Amino acid sequence: MKKQSNLSRLMGYAGSKRILTYLSWVLSVMSALLALVPFWYIWRIIHDILEVSPDFSQAGNVTGYGWSAVLFAVISIVIYIAALMCSHISAFRVAANIRKELLRHITALPLGVTERYGSGRLRRIVNSSSAATETYLAHRLPDKAGAIATPIGLLFLLLVFDWRLGLLSLVPVVLGFLIMIKMTGKDMEKRMEQYQNALADMSNEAVEYVRGVPVVKTFGQTIFSFKRFKDAIDNYETWVIAYTKGLRLPMMFYTTAINGVFAFLIAGGIFFTRGGITNELLLNLIFYIVITPVIGTTLTKILFMSEDAMIVGDAINRIDEVLNEKLLPEIKSEYALVNNAPSDNSIILEHVSYAYDKESPAISKKNALNDVSLRVKPGQVVALVGASGGGKTTLANIVTRFFDPQKGRILIGNVDIRDIPKETLMNKVSFVFQNSHLINASILENVCMAKPNATREEIAHALEAAQCLDIIEKLPNGIDTIVGTKGVYLSGGEQQRIAIARAILKNAPILILDEATAFADPDNEVRVQQALSALSKGASKDSPKKTVLMIAHRLSSIIDVDCIYVLQDGEIVESGTHSGLIEKNGIFAKMWKNYSEAAEWKIAKEVNA
Repeated sequence: MKKQSNLSRLMGYAGSKRILTYLSWVLSVMSALLALVPFWYIWRIIHDILEVSPDFSQAGNVTGYGWSAVLFAVISIVIYIAALMCSHISAFRVAANIRKELLRHITALPLGVTERYGSGRLRRIVNSSSAATETYLAHRLPDKAGAIATPIGLLFLLLVFDWRLGLLSLVPVVLGFLIMIKMTGKDMEKRMEQYQNALADMSNEAVEYVRGVPVVKTFGQTIFSFKRFKDAIDNYETWVIAYTKGLRLPMMFYTTAINGVFAFLIAGGIFFTRGGITNELLLNLIFYIVITPVIGTTLTKILFMSEDAMIVGDAINRIDEVLNEKLLPEIKSEYALVNNAPSDNSIILEHVSYAYDKESPAISKKNALNDVSLRVKPGQVVALVGASGGGKTTLANIVTRFFDPQKGRILIGNVDIRDIPKETLMNKVSFVFQNSHLINASILENVCMAKPNATREEIAHALEAAQCLDIIEKLPNGIDTIVGTKGVYLSGGEQQRIAIARAILKNAPILILDEATAFADPDNEVRVQQALSALSKGASKDSPKKTVLMIAHRLSSIIDVDCIYVLQDGEIVESGTHSGLIEKNGIFAKMWKNYSEAAEWKIAKEVNA
C-alpha cells in the first residue's frame, strides 16, 4: 500500500476547510507575482530619469509610476493577508482535530502504554507536534507557493531586459541552491529526528524532575541527584553543539553565495562597459542591483521551508506512533454485551504474566509479573505486600484492566475481564491510588465524576463519609470551590480523601486500594483510614460486603485481613493469614520484624524528645 504524503495526511484532518488551504496557495501565487510589478515601475522610473538627465524636471511620469508601484505593492499585501487568513482557518482546524484524535486515543490506551511514553513526551506530542503542523499549513505552504512563483517571475524580469546580466545574477542562485540541497538532504532528516528525540527526552525528564522537587527540597539534594534529567540536558547540549558546528561551513558558504550577486553584477558591468557606458546598460545594471536582493530572500524562504517540511514530517511520524498504539480489544456483539455479566464479586488470576517492555515475553526475571495465580472470594479483604518493584501495583492495575496480560487470564465473577464490557467492568470496580489527582474543577465536579447523575445530597453524603467535612468548611465556596489553577490547592492527604469520596459515591462492589495512605500526614492518615473503613463497608447496612484488594506498606493495617500475598520479583512467594505467615518464619515474618522494630524506634525517639 502506497504511503500517504504528509500533505495528504494533514488534509485528512481538514474536513470541509481543506479548500481554504488550496485557495491560500492560489492567493499567495497571485500576491508573489503582483509583488514583482513594482520592480517594473522602478525600471520605468530609472529609464525616464536617465533619458532626461541632467534635466530631471522633464521626467513627468515618475510620480505616476511611483504611485502605481505603491498601489501594486498594497494590493499584493492585501492578497497575501487574505491567503494567510484562509491558510490559518484550515491550519487551526487541522491542529484542533489532531489534538482531539490524539486525546481520544490516549484516553483509550492501556495505562502501561501511557506509562511507557511518559507524561512529558505525550504532552509534547499533543501540543508541539500539532503546533508544528499548524505552522507548516498556515505559513510555510502558502509561502512555498509564493516562493515557487517568485523565481518564475524573477526569471522573466532578469532575462527580458539584459539576458547577460540576468544569467550572471543566476550564478550565485545556482551555487546557493546546491549548498541548500546539501544542508537539507537525508542526513538532515535524520538529524532533525535526533533533535526532536533529544527535546522529547528532556521534556519528559523535566516533568519527572518537577514532580520530584518536594523530595529534592526535603532532603537537600541538587539537580545532580536526578541523573536522568541531567543526562538528558547534557545529551541535548552535546547534540546541538555538534549540529551547529556541522552546519557552520555550509551556512557560511550559502550566505556568501546568495549575498555575492552584487560581485558578479559589478564584474559583469566592468566587462560589458569596456567599449564605453551606455544609458541602456547603466539602466539595466542599476535595475538588477535593485531587484537581486529578492533572490536571496526567496532562497532563504525555501531553505526554511525545507527545514519546516522535515519538522512536520517528524511531527506526523510521532503523531502516527501514538495513534498506531493498539487499544485494548473490546467485545462488540450484542450477545456478549448481555451475557458477559460477572456472577459475583470474586477475583481470580490464572498463571498471569506481564512485562512492560515486550509484546510477548517468555517467563523471565524482567517480567513485572511471572506466572501469578491467586483467588479472592466475594467479600474477602486481601492484601499485597513486598518490596518496591515486586509487582504489587502492576497486579492491581491488571485487575482493573489498565492493560492485558501477555499470558494467563483474570476473571471477575468467573468471567474473563476481556469479555466484560468496559462500562460493566468500570461499574464493578473502584480504585484509590497512592497518589490521587484531582482535575481543575470544583470539589463537586471532581466527586461526581464517579456518578455524573448524582444529586448534591448524595455527593455531600459521600464527602461526609470520606471525612471531608473539615476540608469543605475551610473552602471559600464549599463544595463549589475550584481546585487547582486559579483555585485552591489541597494537600496530598486531602486530595486522597476527596478521591475516596469519589469511590464511595460510585459504590462499586470491588475495591482496589494502592497504598492509599502513602502521602498522608499523621492527622490525615487517621482520617483517610476512617474514610477507607466507610468505603469498604458499602453504602448501607444491607449492602453486601465489598471485595477488597489492597496494597500495603504499613503492615499494622493488614493484621485482620483474610489473606496476605507476598510478592517478590513478580512472583507470589508466600500467602496466608497474618498469624500463619508469622509462624512460617519466612519473608513476611522478617518484614514484620523489621516493621515492628522501626515502629518501636520511632515511638522511643518521640518519647525521648
